[in-house]
Amino acid sequence: SGLDFGGVTDIFSTEEAFVALKRDLGQAVCWGNPARGGDCSGVDFGSVTDVFNTEASFVALKKGLGQAVCWGDQDLGGNCSSVDFSSVTDIFSTWKAFVALKKDLGQAVCWGPANAGGDCSSVDFSGVTDIFNTEASFVALNKDHGRAVCWGHRTYGGDCSSVDFGGVTDIFSSQDAFVALKKDLGQAVCWGDPA
Repeated sequence: SGLDFGGVTDIFSTEEAFVALKRDLGQAVCWGNPARGGDCSGVDFGSVTDVFNTEASFVALKKGLGQAVCWGDQDLGGNCSSVDFSSVTDIFSTWKAFVALKKDLGQAVCWGPANAGGDCSSVDFSGVTDIFNTEASFVALNKDHGRAVCWGHRTYGGDCSSVDFGGVTDIFSSQDAFVALKKDLGQAVCWGDPA
């Protein structure tokens, strides 16, 4: 194979590529389809704390520096040049889009196709405790206040306007739908594609 896996701490993947992160060395090696994340020759992995992926792109977060770098399919999350990563605490993804949560500020920024969750400009992230995803939508839960907001593809869970999130303790997902568990009440509510 010719790849050097010495010092590798984690491996991440898209559908057609891998990245082996050498966190302690500030290095990485990539392979697979170059257009879908397999070419990271121009990426600086110094200070990278974690890597996240869609089906065709990666984002490497440098949490301590408030920076990140993306590569892979430019239309499916691989271009984050206009994203402000300062104060980002975590990153989540659908198959084609990312959301970077700034939990302490009650803010977030999204990128990628809007119909896959890449547009969250109208979403209120104040008090959000967790974010969950299907293949094309997100739900941001404020567990403490029993409320949530969804965005992305309506068919795949992007519309939860009729869901009562009071008492929700956790949310789970399939590719196309969500279920919100109200553990203490012995109840749950589902939304998304019923098929």
